[in-house]
Amino acid sequence: MSVIPFVDLAAQQRALGGQIQKAISKVLEHRSFIMGPEVFELEELLSVRVQRQHCVTCASGTDALQMALMALEVKPGDRIVVPDFTFVATAEAVCLVGAEPVFADVDPVSYNLDPDSAESAWELSGPPPVGIIAVDLFGQPGRSVELERLARRNGAWFVVDGAQSFGATRGEVSGISHGVMATTSFYPSKPLGAYGDGGAVFCDDDSLASVLRSIRNHGAGDEAYVHERIGLTGRLDTIQAAVLLSKLGIFDQELEKRREVAERYSHSLRDFVVTPTLQSGIESVWAQYTVEIERREDVRPPLAESGIPTAVFYPQPLHHGLAYRSFPVVPGGVPVTERITQRVVSLPMHPYLTVLDQDRVISTIQTTLAHL
Repeated sequence: MSVIPFVDLAAQQRALGGQIQKAISKVLEHRSFIMGPEVFELEELLSVRVQRQHCVTCASGTDALQMALMALEVKPGDRIVVPDFTFVATAEAVCLVGAEPVFADVDPVSYNLDPDSAESAWELSGPPPVGIIAVDLFGQPGRSVELERLARRNGAWFVVDGAQSFGATRGEVSGISHGVMATTSFYPSKPLGAYGDGGAVFCDDDSLASVLRSIRNHGAGDEAYVHERIGLTGRLDTIQAAVLLSKLGIFDQELEKRREVAERYSHSLRDFVVTPTLQSGIESVWAQYTVEIERREDVRPPLAESGIPTAVFYPQPLHHGLAYRSFPVVPGGVPVTERITQRVVSLPMHPYLTVLDQDRVISTIQTTLAHL
């Protein structure tokens, strides 16, 4: 039995009809492989799309987070609130600049950072947090307005980690429009993905943008080989920018197809599993279609045998990981995270998932659960 692709980049490449090859060939002709014209064209288009004054592209979503923290002058000993249920890069970037993550719980419906749990981080003994990083998980914008207010009340800053949510909106406003800065990732499996690593930082402050551009290029100043600050090799290469420019042309059509798949899944599976729920006014980009299932590890093998891949994002709270066990968790713990890490499973999700393949996923899940 054929395996349904979890993400189908080959189908996307066919849909683009040679556009990517042409874009890459253009870069090969002008040979500006680092910081070529495509990089600056991409930055302009992305900043307009998310309603920010500046877009500073970089080498990965993790670099984007680290650059943002460096620009905010985060120092060793600073505490930063992060969700306990997310990819490790959010906490990793905090540690890379010598700061300390404080793990908070997530909302049981959206899986995004819970403002009430985040606020309890200020009850911990020791230094108060200097900032909050909230992740827009699985493509759905978080409660950024509430979190921004929380940060302001406590004299802290707020950053949005939009690695999985570029293109998502709440009330027709981009989720990435919030925060002193917001970041994203162009990892190949993302809704807008490159053919390698890539990322971006967004902001509205001219001086902050200037610092970010310096940091991504070894801390360079205006003169060659004069370095004003510690920086990174954080540049997005021109070929990746060319790939992303090509994909932007069909991005909106792909998002609509993702929404159609998600709606069909939810309609057919709501009586069998806990399906995702969107608040009014939210448009998710459906980076993942993630459900909750009892006896998850009894369900996944029969699906795999039927050619239906699944993934578990994420199988344990971040603070359970060996590298992060020494860092604090908010008072009251993270009961939602502890529960959902044992139940969540993501199904195949991409714009090129045919109706026949959708039906196969749906019917196999229904049959499997009926026999457990």
